[in-house]
Amino acid sequence: MNQYYIYILTNKNNTTLYIGVTNNLIRRIYEHKNKLVDGFTKKYNLNKLVYFESTTDVESAIVREKQLKAGSRKKKVKLIEKENTDWQDLYGEIC
Repeated sequence: MNQYYIYILTNKNNTTLYIGVTNNLIRRIYEHKNKLVDGFTKKYNLNKLVYFESTTDVESAIVREKQLKAGSRKKKVKLIEKENTDWQDLYGEIC
């Protein structure tokens, strides 16, 4: 059974948020942390995993990603702080 992850990254000051989806969370966060992929996260130094959720259905993962992206920053912050009040980097937990 495949697993898909919706995740939120930020920078060290928690000022910019990025939402993505992947089927391999450890690999993908590693790529972000080591700036292996050009793009938004590399440009804004977004490498701190502050939130993630999982599903076994790829279509629901994509729908959820779009839902989160469409939400306000306030809603995203509330979601993060519900699970991760101190905005700790969760990468160590998933490795």
